[in-house]
Amino acid sequence: MYARAAAVVGRDVQLGVIDRAVEDAHSGRGGTLFITGDAGIGKSRLADVAVERGLSADMCVLRGRGSAIGPILPFRCLTELLLSLRHSGHRVNVAELGPYRPILSRLVPDWDEAGGGGAAAGGAGDSLVIIAEAVLRLTGLVARDGGCVLVLDDLHEADAESLAVFEYLIHNLGRQATLLVAAFRPDSGAAPALARSSVQRRLAAQVRLGPLDRAAVRDLAASCLETPPADVPEAVVDLLWAGSGGNPLHAEELLNDLCDGEVLRHTERGWVVGGPVPVALPMTVAPSLTHRLEQLSEQAREVLLTAAVLGHRFPLAVVQAVTGLDDRDLFGHFSGGSPAAHLVTPDEQNPDWYAFHHPLLAESLLALLPAGRRARLAERAADAIEQLHPGLPGEWCQQAATLRLTAGDRVAAGLLFTEAGRRALTQGAARSAVTLLERAQETLAAEGDVEARADAQEALLFAYVEVGQIKQALASVEVLDRLGGGLDPGRRSAWHTRLAWAAMLYGSIDDALAHVRAARALLGSDPDPAAGARIDAVEAHLMLDQPGEGHVAAEALARRAVRVAEAIPLPDVACQVWQLLGAVTRIRDPAEGTACLERARTIAVQHGLPIAEAHVLIRLGNDNALHGGTIDRLIQARDAARRLGAVTVGYQAESSIATHLVLMGRYAEAEEVIDRCLPDTGRLTLLETTQYLLLAKAMLAAHQGQRRAMDGALAEFRVAGGDLPLHVPRVHGLVRAFCALAEEDRPQARAELDRALAAEAQSPTIFPLSGRYGLDPLLRALAGDLDERELQELTSTPASRLRWDRQFSLLAGAVLAGRAGRATAAAALVSDVDKLGEPYEMGRHLGLRLVAEAALDDGWGTPVPWLRAAEEYFHGAGFTPAASACRALLRRAGAPVGQRRRGVEEIPAQLRSAGVTVREFEILRLLRERLGNREIAERLHLSPRTVEKHVASLLVKTGRTSRLGLSQLET
Repeated sequence: MYARAAAVVGRDVQLGVIDRAVEDAHSGRGGTLFITGDAGIGKSRLADVAVERGLSADMCVLRGRGSAIGPILPFRCLTELLLSLRHSGHRVNVAELGPYRPILSRLVPDWDEAGGGGAAAGGAGDSLVIIAEAVLRLTGLVARDGGCVLVLDDLHEADAESLAVFEYLIHNLGRQATLLVAAFRPDSGAAPALARSSVQRRLAAQVRLGPLDRAAVRDLAASCLETPPADVPEAVVDLLWAGSGGNPLHAEELLNDLCDGEVLRHTERGWVVGGPVPVALPMTVAPSLTHRLEQLSEQAREVLLTAAVLGHRFPLAVVQAVTGLDDRDLFGHFSGGSPAAHLVTPDEQNPDWYAFHHPLLAESLLALLPAGRRARLAERAADAIEQLHPGLPGEWCQQAATLRLTAGDRVAAGLLFTEAGRRALTQGAARSAVTLLERAQETLAAEGDVEARADAQEALLFAYVEVGQIKQALASVEVLDRLGGGLDPGRRSAWHTRLAWAAMLYGSIDDALAHVRAARALLGSDPDPAAGARIDAVEAHLMLDQPGEGHVAAEALARRAVRVAEAIPLPDVACQVWQLLGAVTRIRDPAEGTACLERARTIAVQHGLPIAEAHVLIRLGNDNALHGGTIDRLIQARDAARRLGAVTVGYQAESSIATHLVLMGRYAEAEEVIDRCLPDTGRLTLLETTQYLLLAKAMLAAHQGQRRAMDGALAEFRVAGGDLPLHVPRVHGLVRAFCALAEEDRPQARAELDRALAAEAQSPTIFPLSGRYGLDPLLRALAGDLDERELQELTSTPASRLRWDRQFSLLAGAVLAGRAGRATAAAALVSDVDKLGEPYEMGRHLGLRLVAEAALDDGWGTPVPWLRAAEEYFHGAGFTPAASACRALLRRAGAPVGQRRRGVEEIPAQLRSAGVTVREFEILRLLRERLGNREIAERLHLSPRTVEKHVASLLVKTGRTSRLGLSQLET
């Protein structure tokens, strides 16, 4: 017989923890529960309980396991988990995953909308974080109707990529109705460290399973024998307790051994001892297995031992090829009442595969095999796999490598591990690639095949780069130089070029430049054109961020690289370099910049480079927005990226969309984009995109005159690394200067623009809109610091033709023309701005407010209608200082001005109840800036005497005794 306990015994506390965790997830409070303990202690049984509880609550249950037939199979654990959705009975509309659907299609090809087997996501899904976010969104979708339970067995054997995804899930499951239950052994793999850190951060709970006590062992035996605990003979309980050490699996094996040997028999009186009870056995299943194997036929023993060599999961086809059995004999050993069938069970996920009831059974069987016989079986199994699966696709390469190593063929094993590592790297499973390639190096270390060792080390270098282990990559170059002294210098130059790219991406500019120099030195004075073009491409990108005239050097290198890249051709290099040229030339000649980008897109389309095309579409969308004031093409680029599954590219498009929405004064829409995307880009560690979203957030506050919110966003921006020199012109010219103008603080705006232009002069930037060609000439014209010749020089450059800047430079021309007595020309320019600035509500009305003041002073144009339009806009948008300035100018022009009571809602309740008026509240806020009466009067266009009266009134109403006391009030 072969009996297993029908119930979980001795685990009441742990069962209570599982019940509460499932209930919490069902009610929307997700989380993670780790189950840990030694082999055979009952982890899988408790995981089964979590499955049962989830199903009873009508939750969707997905199940996977970390074990694989080879040492590593990237995403095996994760893929099995996702595939179990098919059998869950729950239907999910994967189209709702949006851009994350193609990402997951590389794991579940059925979800590939384009039918490309996940190929589209291959380029976009290299980031494990992106894959993890895709899985998180899927679990959220699955959990939406009743909750979800994810059960992972043998987490200690999971591949590095799956573990990284699970770590991400653990950090984020609390926001959805999903429970992750993961079981692992405490003495192997990376799972223990993951569990420890997660529990310490209070992101997960953990239950530890120890041995059963004697009473629980009795209950376990009773459950196996389907009899009351009191009916289990005491002698049997003593033996099970002593022999198993409280380990449930060991106890079950010993109990079955007693039954098979008829030491324990079932009679009419129940279970009785029918022979001498053996002496207590050691705490292992090996003696039981030895006894059971002795009772099997030679053929059955060969089948089980061959299966154990393959792993605790094994394919029948390989077992058949090794043993030579026909179908009838083979299936006879795995079905019906065969003794061998008691140890194995069909694999639920894979037809024609079987698994041992417990991994410990396979391990114990292997321990019984003498080394020589184990090596011979492994060799025959490897030969069978190579015959059955030519080219060793998928997991078979790793399985064959492991078997060759067991067989003692280290060279063949090392070559196979190298190939498996290369494949993992191609799939984006860089962490698994590192593990496989390090194993290849270790396997080949004692062999004399220098070429094979160099191949493995070269692949390992690239894997180190992909996972960001730059120090290890640098060290591997030294190893390669020792191994590859006789290798082609061009090949070694390619190593350094690859490392230069990596060092640049990770911000190690000095290291990157050093690798560029090493790459060039290896090529000599007559370099291979293709290798030279790749070096030029990386150096051009490096030069772009160098202070001074770095962009000039970048353009020269880029043009040299693109000539070669198009001639050979090297489409990937050509796309990269044309995009760089588009950015460099745009500031000098926007039309040329757009032409460069169009060329990059053409190459991407011709050569089937969809991710490169998506990047180009964003740049072209930005061009359209800058020149035409429309974000339609940016939206198209974002949608194309989503369809492709290019998640990072999609967020880059969103950050550009947010920026242009702020410029257009569409603040609510911009806020929605920023609030929606920032948590995702932060979670995905998309640093550059996060920086641009935070800069857009600061712009959003500044353009509405919300200084405190602007300062907060800029503080976040600095924390995210946004204090680079290339950002300074935007921070001061597009953010702080506009906040000052919204506050009617023109001197501060002037100071901020000066900082922006000084930074731009020191380190020329490829990014427009610092104010050089727009806001700066307008403020200088108003202050009398600009003449028409200077304005003509500025506006004659192609860089001044961007629509946002052009509206301000036209107004500057109007101010100068009006001051020179050319009233008609001045008015015509303001009329042109009405059309040109139509997309930019805030910018256009701010310009009208500024130019109307000059028109009143110099007696030209129709300033009253301009001021009325500006005042209406500013009042409706809540720009109190600017609206007040417009009303003051209208009064000065002799135009009737109606009362505006808007702004009362901004006054705190305590001050409002004290009778503080809107005007007094405006003054109170300026007192917080430690301004004197005259400065406040200038800011609000009042007389100092009026300000003094309002201050006196505030002292009375608030009970404060000084201006300092007023400045400390919360506003």
